[in-house]
Amino acid sequence: MTSITSNRAHRIAVSAFFFLFGFVFASWASRIPAIQNKLRLSETELGLVLFSLPVGLLVSLPISGWLVAKKGSKTVACIAAIVYSCLLVTLGMASTKVELMAALFVFGLAGNMGNISFNTQAVNVEALYKRNIMASFHGVWSLAGFSGAALGTFMTGIAVAPTYHFVIVLAVAISIFLVASRYLVVSDLKSKENAPLFVMPNKSFLTLGLIAFCSMLCEGAMFDWSGIYFKNVVMAKPLLVGAGYTAFMCTMAISRFVADYFTFRFGFKRVVQVSGLIIMSGLLIAVVFPTFYASVLGFLLVGVGVSSIVPLVYSAAGKSKTLSPGIALASVSTISFFGFLIGPPLIGLLAGVSSLRLSFAVIAFMGLCVTILASITKENY
Repeated sequence: MTSITSNRAHRIAVSAFFFLFGFVFASWASRIPAIQNKLRLSETELGLVLFSLPVGLLVSLPISGWLVAKKGSKTVACIAAIVYSCLLVTLGMASTKVELMAALFVFGLAGNMGNISFNTQAVNVEALYKRNIMASFHGVWSLAGFSGAALGTFMTGIAVAPTYHFVIVLAVAISIFLVASRYLVVSDLKSKENAPLFVMPNKSFLTLGLIAFCSMLCEGAMFDWSGIYFKNVVMAKPLLVGAGYTAFMCTMAISRFVADYFTFRFGFKRVVQVSGLIIMSGLLIAVVFPTFYASVLGFLLVGVGVSSIVPLVYSAAGKSKTLSPGIALASVSTISFFGFLIGPPLIGLLAGVSSLRLSFAVIAFMGLCVTILASITKENY
């Protein structure tokens, strides 16, 4: 096998793992309403139950980086893929609120271990290619999200119970794992067996983490509030309430497949600076002109802006000269993850005090913060 062929095999294998995790997560998300009905959960109870997943993610952040540095990203990615896929079936089988909360907590643990390990694998493949290709991996994850959501919609339409649906997803995931796992990169860059459990981020890492924090705050707002914005502010027809979210997801997925080209041509700093301005512009268009077509255009732009930031930050962190990729990614992820957690409740709080339009205007400021933070970054990665 030639070097080029070997590199391509590694890239396809890592892409397959991104697809596997995205497909499993989207499959779960697509059946939340069915599981809510099955367990007869109120909206408040569902909110508390769903919070178990981010708690699991948060708990695993420092552990995941340490495990990847100590045992290697290939080993952790393989274990996480199997556990994550099997846990999906237990989510469908849960018969009580407590069982579902416990399963979601471990689902979050396994999901983040997968996230750190397969992003470390992506950093390894980038090193082999000697250029930025991280955004394309995240593009595959987005496509997996579409695929999982589409299958979930189909299964719901033909009244297939979540458990049987998730068994089918498990079979697909195991098939992907069996084919792709053998082609993962064996040795990580700067792997250390005596890696610390947690590392305080230096100034450079703090800046990267804050850039991702602002971006993920905007992303979380889009995921949880785009439909409500179109319903209550845009006053869209019921069939078109999801148009903003769909527009956002489409441009985010598509843009990730071209982001690497622009990064290669213009560099990390310039791409992130422009991305922040695009996020701000898109949200302000939706706020200032809350009509249907203007808001769809705004959300399209937000998808473009958000698409490349987190992949580029992960790529930059993985190139650390002092830390192994797993520890570096965990350090940056710890900061950025809070943006994903804080965004949705922040919008709700501001909307309660003032209005949803004001909330989105504040989120637009996060786009400007991305540009400012990128501008003060000394390194161009």
